[in-house]
Amino acid sequence: MEEWLEHLLENIKPIDQDVLEKAQERLDNLTKPKGSLGRLEELGRQFVAIRGDLGARVKKKVVFVFAGDHGVVEEGVSAFPKEVTAQMVYNFLRGGAGINVVARQVGADVVVVDMGVDHFFKPAPGLFHAKVRKGTNNMVKGPAMSREDALESIKMGVEVAFQYAQKGYNLFAAGDMGIGNTTPSSAIFSVFTGRSPQEVTGRGTGIDDEALARKIRVVKRAIEINQPDPSDPIDVLAKVGGLEIGGIAGLILGGAALSIPTVVDGFISTAGAMIAAALCPRVKDYMVCAHRSAAFGHQAALEWLGCRPLLDLDMRLGEGTGAAIGMWLMELGEKILHDMATFQEARVAEGEET
Repeated sequence: MEEWLEHLLENIKPIDQDVLEKAQERLDNLTKPKGSLGRLEELGRQFVAIRGDLGARVKKKVVFVFAGDHGVVEEGVSAFPKEVTAQMVYNFLRGGAGINVVARQVGADVVVVDMGVDHFFKPAPGLFHAKVRKGTNNMVKGPAMSREDALESIKMGVEVAFQYAQKGYNLFAAGDMGIGNTTPSSAIFSVFTGRSPQEVTGRGTGIDDEALARKIRVVKRAIEINQPDPSDPIDVLAKVGGLEIGGIAGLILGGAALSIPTVVDGFISTAGAMIAAALCPRVKDYMVCAHRSAAFGHQAALEWLGCRPLLDLDMRLGEGTGAAIGMWLMELGEKILHDMATFQEARVAEGEET
């Protein structure tokens, strides 16, 4: 393992149990029955425990849309051509995509991270240039990328985390854009969970039965040809992954090293979360799984992570749309922890009607 990565993983410490306990104590003394606000309470105490400060507040929120192209698209695994990846990046930058609408509503900024789009983008507000290469190779013909490129994609995700932490952001969300990227994500799910490609591969952008059968064959063939080693997450990422998936893994790891939580979106973001968790199991405490995607196979990945999603809205868009909503719920949990009065503060006798 690279020295910089070893150093990063060493800096990811367990979340602060003392703060967690003190937060729980305050929650139990708020003017409500104990535990009555359910997972909102859980999110509030998780946020302050990750930050290591009982008084921590959500300051600035940002959704990162990691974008990359995939050589496997040439196998006919998507309903859309790869050119749509670049077209959607421009849509994000203009503010016209689903994630822009949701982010505006929850008060979050949107930053597109170009990890590996097969297109040249001029500098633009809201665009972070992190291109490792112009898309991956076709993974049914060999590794999707070199081990060096896989490591570089993680490193760039870490760099994103550090740069935006310096800008005052203390709550991250991970989203994605990349035509064909449910195919490498399905392969990652299969490798780590031990489930067959049939059990974790879905229709992605809405392909028909014939294309789905072809997609399952592609995932199976890619795993057979490349033999990714589940005990070596970098090997898995390099052989059957994607550049944006590596970037998401890096964001989560970098955020954890900085004591910043990352809200994970759906299918593709969860693949990145799996890479991060395989590298450092402690990082699971720094993640929030926003929702259960309607995309087939997502549940198996969530179970592998041991992560219970906040929402189940039959969403499968990606882009970070579910994560933006989850981010807002975490902020709401933080406000409940801090802004709701305790029985003593409100001069209310616990257990009595008011």
